[in-house]
Formats: sequence, C-alpha cells, structure tokens
Amino acid sequence: MTWLLWRQHRTEVLVLGLLVGVFGVVLFVLGAQAHDLFPGGAARCAGAVDEACTASFRLLDERYGFVENLLAAFYVVPVVIGAFLGAPLLARELEDGTWQLAWTQAVPRMRWLAAKLAALAGVTAALTGLFTAVLTWFREPFDAWEGRFQYDAFDLQGLVPVAYALFAFGAATAAGAVLRRSLPAFGVAFGAFLVTRMLVALVARPAYATPLTTTSPVPVGGAADQRDPGFADWTIEQGYADATGRRLSSTEYAALEAAADRAGTNLNQFLHAQGVQRFEVHHPADRFWTFQVIEAALFVAVAAALVSVVVWRVRRRLV
Repeated sequence: MTWLLWRQHRTEVLVLGLLVGVFGVVLFVLGAQAHDLFPGGAARCAGAVDEACTASFRLLDERYGFVENLLAAFYVVPVVIGAFLGAPLLARELEDGTWQLAWTQAVPRMRWLAAKLAALAGVTAALTGLFTAVLTWFREPFDAWEGRFQYDAFDLQGLVPVAYALFAFGAATAAGAVLRRSLPAFGVAFGAFLVTRMLVALVARPAYATPLTTTSPVPVGGAADQRDPGFADWTIEQGYADATGRRLSSTEYAALEAAADRAGTNLNQFLHAQGVQRFEVHHPADRFWTFQVIEAALFVAVAAALVSVVVWRVRRRLV
C-alpha cells in the first residue's frame, strides 16, 4: 500500500518538496543577512528606538523591505500545497477509472481511503510546517518592529498556515469526490479558501475576544527614545474623543483643527487644552497565540467536516 501511494503521488510530493526547498534556501540566505543587521538579536530591539536599533531597522527596510512586501502573497502557499495533494486523491481514480481496480483488491476501500488521507494529509502538514518555520525565522527582525498581528505576519506564522493547508486539502479532496476532476477540484478548493479566509479575517478574527479600549490625553510632547508600548497590538479602531469620552466625528475633528489654525496654536497643545483624548480599540499583542489556536481549530474543524463528506461518498461507492 505504501509503495502504491508513493507511485501514485510521487510527482506532486516531489514538485512541492522542490518548491518548498527552493523557497526555504532563498529565505534562509536573505534571512541570515537580515539577522546580521542586529548583532544582539532582533528581539533586543523590540519596543526600543535607540540609535543602534533605529539604524538597524532603517537598513532592514531599505535592503529587505521589498521581500517583506512579497511575503504578503505567500499565505497562498499552504493552500497550494493542500489543494495540490488533495485534488487528485480521489478525482484521479475516478477520472482514470482505476477505482474499479483499487476497490476490488484485498485492501478494503475504507482502509485504502484512510491510508491515502493519512499519508497525504501528513505530507501536507509536514511541508507546510517546514515552510512556516523558515518563514517565521526570516520574519523575526520585522516582527520586532511591527509585531505579529500585522496582516502579512499573522497568516504566515504559528499554527494557522498548517490549518489553512489542511482546510485546502479537505476542500480539494471533497471537491474531487463530487466533481470527479482534479483541475476543477483544485480551483474550487483555492476559491473556497480565499472566500473563507476573507470572511474569517474581516468578521470572525476581530471577534475571537472582546477588544480593549484605551484612552489617553493628546500628548504635547514626549521622549524621543521611547516607543508606544502597544506598538505590537492589533489596532481595530482609533481616533479622538472629547473630555466626556464621546468620540468625535471627522467633521468635529476638522472643526477643532480649524480653530487651532485661527488661534495660531499648535494643534496638539490646543487639543490637550480642550481636554480632547485619543482612544484606541485594540487586541493586545499577548493574544497572538490565543487567536492562533482559535483560528487553527476553526479551519481544522471545517477540514474534518469536509473529509467526512469524502468518507461518506466513498462508503456509498460514489458510482
């Protein structure tokens, strides 16, 4: 059974392994150079803006900022891995008619299905985990400056990339069982992930926990060597409120700006004198792993439901 699985899916596994290997080598080379910009380690500069750290972050942005921008598109890599392995799992058997041979041999069809699902899901998780580990290491200097809740960081690190890959694997396998074609199954899985991920990121993720709201007086000055202690938080909303805590509309804020101009006063000093406060609705940075676990569990649960559809279809023989 193991030999047969390897013969059937070795092309996909080898192609994906090669791609992950190439990406890994490129990121390792660039990452080693980026890490060298921080002699004491990038973590030392998290939350600090001393002269040495500021210079290192400036060089990091100048030399490798373009790579970070490209990484924003890499969140689809786990999806490609999962869908590429899941789409042909059943669809190829149905396309080629080999299911008639596979399901009449000594190995029962449910054991045959369980072996294929376990093996290919394991490869999916392993390749995605390796890719994620290298990517997480590469992003350490960027995370020290921006935090890990940024849109191009949260989806590329931690547990969720593997969960995304398993979701795509389950979606592609289920689509293949229904559509009986590998390429359409891949497309369906890819589209399903994009829609699901968008809904989760925009609607579900902000609601994993109740966001915190903080207020503070408008500053009239500050120490140059200090950063906002919440720089790594995920800001949902921010703006200005009056002395009673009522949030100001853009029109009301514009009116205050105009009043400061007429008075010939520095805007921050004027707002401070009026008792205006800054408010911020946010999720603190220490919720990163909580959110990771919640989102990973969500996608894995959907993947399990999709696989159950496949099991049901095979049990009913599909044809």
